Amino acid sequence: MSEQIVHTRTLRQRDMVLFTVSAILLLDTLTAAASVGAPSVFWWLLLGLVFFVPFALICAEMGCAYPEQGGIYAWIRDAYGGRWGARATWCYWVNTAVWMPAIFILFAGVFKQMFFPDLNLGWQIAIGITLTWLAVLVNVVTLEVGKWIPNLGAILKVLIFIAIIVGAIIHVQDHGMANPLTLETLTPDWSNSIHYIPAIIYGMLGFELVSAGSEEMRNPARDVPRSILISGVIILVLYVCGTMAVLAALPAADINLVEGLIDTLQLFFGGSPAGTVFVTVLGVGALYTFFSNGVTWALGCNRAAAEAALEGELPRIFAFENKSLGTPIGAAVLMGIVSTVVLLLYGFLALSNEDLFWSLFTFSAVIFLLPYLGMLLTFLKLRRTDPLHHRPYRIPGGMPLARLCAWACFTVLALSIVLFVYTPVGGVQWPVLIGVIVTLLFGEGVIRSAEKHRRR
Repeated sequence: MSEQIVHTRTLRQRDMVLFTVSAILLLDTLTAAASVGAPSVFWWLLLGLVFFVPFALICAEMGCAYPEQGGIYAWIRDAYGGRWGARATWCYWVNTAVWMPAIFILFAGVFKQMFFPDLNLGWQIAIGITLTWLAVLVNVVTLEVGKWIPNLGAILKVLIFIAIIVGAIIHVQDHGMANPLTLETLTPDWSNSIHYIPAIIYGMLGFELVSAGSEEMRNPARDVPRSILISGVIILVLYVCGTMAVLAALPAADINLVEGLIDTLQLFFGGSPAGTVFVTVLGVGALYTFFSNGVTWALGCNRAAAEAALEGELPRIFAFENKSLGTPIGAAVLMGIVSTVVLLLYGFLALSNEDLFWSLFTFSAVIFLLPYLGMLLTFLKLRRTDPLHHRPYRIPGGMPLARLCAWACFTVLALSIVLFVYTPVGGVQWPVLIGVIVTLLFGEGVIRSAEKHRRR
């Protein structure tokens, strides 16, 4: 039997709203979506209706009905058993370990653009490794302290999005739109934009993350659905308006996935000494949000992995916790090691920071989406097999609407996975497909090894 860790209930509704905004509202998703061009606005609105809203409703119901430490792991475990819960947690955890280097390379690319234009890729990788271990450090302090990293990141993100939107309004009055938004231009061109559609879905996920720390919430039954509703409105409005703002500034073909944010800010505000200072301040704020992104996801995923390990579904090293603080030291340090190795291996094979960012992003995204398929099936199964369970919030409309929400989300996620691996223009992305298969097989070995150790 493992020693029971007593968690301090430190998360208020305000913290949960800011945590969720920090997790989902991503500045890198903004530039990736804007790269699609004017049709990206259409995709945000359509996918917001058929995926974002239903997914938020499902997470609200699950989060308040089953407020268990471990979040998505605990839900899938309850429905399908520990092995499937462990598989989902492995994907969840590995995705963050690979995605964190991608977001830190984005940090290094923007840092280079702002302060050191001649900084080579090797130094950018060194910056990414440094940030990785700073994120590990934040993960091993108490959540009462660590929660302020994502809280401040969420506030800065909202301020940067608002600055971009206001700058676009002023810019359009004098210079017009770089990408006109008309019925004709908003109509999607499948051959050109389909490759980036999964990036928009990627930017809509994360409502369930805060539930990984349910034992640290003051009142999850009340606060989870409220925080999801509030954060969901903030996120969708800022994503749509922010994408339109970037499109107002830069031709879609010229948007760099790493440097597009600063290019936009410089165009809007960089015409005077005071404007240049303002751009620098916003840029430093953006750098902080990239760091807080990595920290936010690591906080949730490491807690889910630690919970799985405490129950013997992942190796015991993931369960190593600080006895007084209850923080997941083992999972956090392992994540730091994996992220460092990934940065070194991928980094020295990449030709540029944009190439490195997209390679890491694509690979991690496929791994990331897989557990959500299991979560949606779990939602349907628990609705069917545990109908009398108390649900402080329940999706209205009964089981028919619940099924419609779940299968709509499942279909969109499955399509996104396919489009990450195969595109009509580029064909099969073999490095991504092979990397995903190897990761899943390795994870299966890790899970089976943990099971044998538990039986002994």
